[in-house]
Amino acid sequence: MPDAPSTTRLNKRMAGLGLCSRREADEWIARGWVKVNGAVAEMGMQVADDARIDIDPRARGAQQQQVTILLHKPVGYVSGQAEDGYEPAIVLVQPRNRWRDDPSNVKFAPSQLKGLAPAGRLDIDSTGLLVLTQDGRVARQLIGEDSGMEKEYLVRVTYGEAVRDVQRAFPAAQLARLRQGLSLDGRPLKPARVDWQNAQQLRFVLTEGRKRQIRRMCELVGLKVEGLKRVRIGRVMLGQLPQGQWRYLAPHERF
Repeated sequence: MPDAPSTTRLNKRMAGLGLCSRREADEWIARGWVKVNGAVAEMGMQVADDARIDIDPRARGAQQQQVTILLHKPVGYVSGQAEDGYEPAIVLVQPRNRWRDDPSNVKFAPSQLKGLAPAGRLDIDSTGLLVLTQDGRVARQLIGEDSGMEKEYLVRVTYGEAVRDVQRAFPAAQLARLRQGLSLDGRPLKPARVDWQNAQQLRFVLTEGRKRQIRRMCELVGLKVEGLKRVRIGRVMLGQLPQGQWRYLAPHERF
């Protein structure tokens, strides 16, 4: 007998096709907005890989109303839920903190805060670009299991007694280890691009995001991080966005 065709849970299949997030898929299925091979889908159903999935235009309309926000996070705010008395960065997303030079024409509405969540983390003692989104497709692109999205950081460091001309004091062999050869928590790190931006500052480009990764990498080679700022995620730059302010991801921008 031929093997039975492999199947996948419908919400996972829809997310894998880039149609939406799993949570969105469940919402659409519950509303009757999804059909599989012409029949209205049921919650939790399994579908074959070649199944035809049709989405109601109302789902697309709801998806187009979702926003993605770029925030220049200051030190002292956590990325996600409030912890240890520190406020989450989302509290900064209010009209008075919107960048006056935001190029988008999107009008702010309180409903945009519903389901708005960080797509990735930025440590409490780090600054720079933090992405908050309602769009599951954006979240999956940035932090999905198979995401290899580049993230770029500027990192101010010292090395022992060297505070000003750190570049001259820091051994080339240790710089090579930062690029490839370090492990954290018993697992090797993916290769990174690490170069001197100036005598006191390194530029890191990573394609993974282990917890406090850059700080821990630097510790392993004797560097102390004095300041860390994320300036790019994929093709989206922090640019001139002032600290503590935010703007919308413009329609033409893609990570």
